[in-house]
Amino acid sequence: MSEGTNGIETLHPLEIRALRVFDRNPGMELNESQIKSEGGFEEGQERRAIELLKTRGMLVQTREIKDPVLQLTDFGRSQLEEGPLEARILELIPETGITQSEIREKPGLDPESVGPSVGTLKKLGLIDFHEGGLMTPVGNKGIGIGILRKTMELASEWTPIVILGGEVGEAGLKFVEEKSRKRGKGNALFSIKEKVERHYAATDSGRTAMAALKSSILTGDEITELTPDMLRTGSWKGRQFRKFNLGLSPPRVNVGRRHPYRVFLDGLKRKLTSLGFKEMRGSLTQPEFWNCDALYMPQFHSAREIHDIYMVKEPGYCDSAAEPFRSRVAAAHSCGGQTGSRGWGYEFDEKRSRRNLFRSHGTVLSARTLASGPDVPGKYFAVARCFRPDKVDATHAPDFFQIEGIVLGRDINFRTLLGLLKLFAVEIAKAPEIRFTPAYFPFTEPSVEVHMKHPVLGWTELGGAGIFRPEVTLPLGVSVPVIAWGLGIDRMAMMALGMNDIRDLFTRDLNRLRQSRMPVL
Repeated sequence: MSEGTNGIETLHPLEIRALRVFDRNPGMELNESQIKSEGGFEEGQERRAIELLKTRGMLVQTREIKDPVLQLTDFGRSQLEEGPLEARILELIPETGITQSEIREKPGLDPESVGPSVGTLKKLGLIDFHEGGLMTPVGNKGIGIGILRKTMELASEWTPIVILGGEVGEAGLKFVEEKSRKRGKGNALFSIKEKVERHYAATDSGRTAMAALKSSILTGDEITELTPDMLRTGSWKGRQFRKFNLGLSPPRVNVGRRHPYRVFLDGLKRKLTSLGFKEMRGSLTQPEFWNCDALYMPQFHSAREIHDIYMVKEPGYCDSAAEPFRSRVAAAHSCGGQTGSRGWGYEFDEKRSRRNLFRSHGTVLSARTLASGPDVPGKYFAVARCFRPDKVDATHAPDFFQIEGIVLGRDINFRTLLGLLKLFAVEIAKAPEIRFTPAYFPFTEPSVEVHMKHPVLGWTELGGAGIFRPEVTLPLGVSVPVIAWGLGIDRMAMMALGMNDIRDLFTRDLNRLRQSRMPVL
């Protein structure tokens, strides 16, 4: 918009009134209260005028002053007439002294509140204790009573803390500190809030507009909207109408929308359930037995050390796993048990299997499902949030989502698994190219990794898969082949949403989220 003589005709009447205030105070910085008062604005109108002029570049904020301000709480207002309990107690303490028990028996006092109030008086230095629990006033108690009452009276209006200190001194400020609203303190007398005062000045563009306004007929009272009532009464006659620039782009309307990643996750669940998969669920924290032991991961495996998992400090241990699974898994580790394997050849540590940790992979849910008597044939999946102390970069995060799944059946084989993995990579992640590479995992044989080609990051691992070993399935009561996979959903979502950094999935940048494309699943 041109801000010359013609440009001012598109100014809103509120903007014109605000500019005229600055024109009457040339070169000065004005705060919101001054603009509201001199411009004759109703509540909130001055804020709208300021923001409009800032958008046009005619005003700029020069300063922001923040002052703590004292105010009575609702409870404090209910006590204002009688005065604070501390002042009433101080009035009842004679020069010769009195005990707390005697104070509690006085009429008009809440016995439960006497103790805390006496403690406040002691902290303020207004009373002292002697042998036998005798309390006596310190100095002139009338002055102390006056300070307490005056502090409440000043707080009945918004009073800056700086001004309060000059009125009631250090004792009054300590009283405010003791009786201010704090967590778990319901009967607080005072509430301390922050008052923000912003100052503004006109820019060169604003001064140009003010100069143009001097020679114009614009007053700030122009009609911006012609209403049916104005047409009926004729009140529009003889009034000036605001001119509008129809060539300006309309303001952007930010409508509500769901988070793109949430849409992706929900679509993924919907697609799998439509294919006949049942969802697996479980706790974020798991015993090491189900996270590692039940998956035939030896207890000396490096992935079970603190550099690869997050341990739970409290409670550090849980109950032993239910039988017969605990004994069968222990036997599989030690000597192979009834699986036909020789096992890992070490003595199984039952106590270690009870350690609590944050699940490091979604496969823990598959192990629990196998032990729960699953359907045969059956298909299961989980969208599992997992935790590992990985270094954060474009493809790694310490907490991440996995799409975990298993399929059970007598006719299940490795070809079935590769077909499912291709389905995930192409249909869900929209990967243009994929490849399979041999891999090793303690709980699957054969094992495979699936990779996709990201247009920016290049070849990126999606995750691992394989056929569960008998050392996993037989101790858990399953005798048919089971294919399993655990893929990184975050990386799949990066591809599907056109992102180059995993951290963008969890950004708080609203503009970026509004501009993100929505997934099509």
